[in-house]
Amino acid sequence: MKTKNAKTIFVGLSGGVDSAVSALLLKEQGFAVQGLFMKNWEEDDTSTYCSAQKDLDDVKALCKVIDIPLHSVNFSQEYWQTVFSIFLEEYQAGRTPNPDILCNKEIKFKAFLNHALQLGADYIATGHYAQRATKLDSFQLLRGQDQNKDQSYFLYTLNQDALRRCLFPVGHLEKPLVRLLAQKANLHVFSKKDSTGICFIGERKFTSFLQEYLPSQEGVMKTPEGKTIGQHHGLMFYTLGQRHGLKIGGVKGYPEKPWYVVAKDLDNNVLYVCQDDDHDWQQSVFVKANKLHWVNEPPLAASFTCTAKVRYRQNDQACQVYLKENEALIKFDTAQRAVTPGQAIVFYQQNQCLGGGTIIATDSPGGIIQSKLSINHQEHL
Repeated sequence: MKTKNAKTIFVGLSGGVDSAVSALLLKEQGFAVQGLFMKNWEEDDTSTYCSAQKDLDDVKALCKVIDIPLHSVNFSQEYWQTVFSIFLEEYQAGRTPNPDILCNKEIKFKAFLNHALQLGADYIATGHYAQRATKLDSFQLLRGQDQNKDQSYFLYTLNQDALRRCLFPVGHLEKPLVRLLAQKANLHVFSKKDSTGICFIGERKFTSFLQEYLPSQEGVMKTPEGKTIGQHHGLMFYTLGQRHGLKIGGVKGYPEKPWYVVAKDLDNNVLYVCQDDDHDWQQSVFVKANKLHWVNEPPLAASFTCTAKVRYRQNDQACQVYLKENEALIKFDTAQRAVTPGQAIVFYQQNQCLGGGTIIATDSPGGIIQSKLSINHQEHL
């Protein structure tokens, strides 16, 4: 169905249904579509974890059905240098990074984009649930139509050069329709489970995986009141607000209720836990972020109102943002639970993703203990 002078679009094919339907839709629209499979991890690539060969086999079968050529490229070195090494550094520093965001920035919309352009692509496309819009001479990043699958949170680092060259063919669709389109087109991955786990590394036992690369040091678990109630296996394996995997039970004097991580004291190797899901140590009104990135031009005003998310699955929260150089102080209208240093805070104006940054401190007692930073509100207000 290729039309004369059709634009050439390289689709990043992962072996999943979203990227497969992206290629299918573009082909039906008459574009000159080519597939590209990225291999980004080689350290312990086995069928147990990465299943890269299985994914590649799926991609080959998909390209045959859709009738498009396939390219394969190995970005393992780039992934190690620009994503995984930073991932390890952040964990070693006691923070909780989000490798998906860095992977999108450095691999999918940089290494993949540059490689595709060298091969003659006019555009690249991915299966992300996000949308692109134009306003005057700039491009906007919008949420995906399916609010349950929207991935704009992971894409806030995209710049104008990347947006100019990238398409999101399923961003305007609901996930059930995507699966139905794949089924009707005889794409065998129509019912394939969505991938989880670390970007490009796959699902695995996280604790044992991290121990292969970072030394861990056991220490004590304490309550905010200072009572020792157990042992932890290494602070890097825990994150604020965590409930599962603490292995605390039958503590004398305490009820049989879940325990939650409320702070990590790196200097003294202490993990603080409590049984109150809304403990004061987890509540933050002020959050500080750096490494700011704006999808369009930076805001002109030194402060502005918007909504923000401090984790992917969170509903939008109203806030005021105060800017100073390349840092932001965010004041939420209501206290936020378990805001975690190292994670991303992403800003929105209604449906538009404005950009975001990396959380470095909060005004909660737990956040101050972990980051060793206290927030001086008056610096920004």
